[in-house]
Amino acid sequence: MHPRRYHHGDLRAALLERAEQVLREKGPAALSLRELARDLEVSHAAPSRHFKDKQALLDALALAGFERLDTALTTGAAPGSSFADRLGALVRGYVGFATANPQLLDLMYAVKHDPQATEALTAAAQRGLLRAAELVTEGQRTGEVRPGPAERLCLPALAAVHGFAGLAAGGLLPPEEAAAGLDDVVAFVLRGCAPDRTTGT
Repeated sequence: MHPRRYHHGDLRAALLERAEQVLREKGPAALSLRELARDLEVSHAAPSRHFKDKQALLDALALAGFERLDTALTTGAAPGSSFADRLGALVRGYVGFATANPQLLDLMYAVKHDPQATEALTAAAQRGLLRAAELVTEGQRTGEVRPGPAERLCLPALAAVHGFAGLAAGGLLPPEEAAAGLDDVVAFVLRGCAPDRTTGT
């Protein structure tokens, strides 16, 4: 039997990639630094150079997930697009990420509520809400969104989007219904944000 290799090039990235595969296939309980080392054919001590324990690995997975989610939320609408187009891109970005990565998203939300969560993880977790609030504030500036605290306007919108994403990711909606339903969710959120035309606000 050949001894396990200690060096693995970018071992940290390899550990995170394999950990996400295990998370997707078996859930977080199946994650083990020792098993990951075995899968990657490195010594069982090698992962400790990057993650002191399993929780550190989970935190890193969640942080990477929030960074990918942020990319998904900011892709799809051209600069200068209308509020409706930018909102549609944000909603589709979130739902697309959620349906493609349901286990990772569950982990992200679980880890961010941990009292021991790092500042970097807490900041990354808040980024999505900040993106939505910035979008609402810009929509208010252009007259496309009714006045009011941006955070309060965002809350029901995010609840609707997150709820729909959960239904779609959980397989509770047939694909054809999910596609049409997503358009309905975007329209629902737009109506909730629209100015009151009878009063001009």
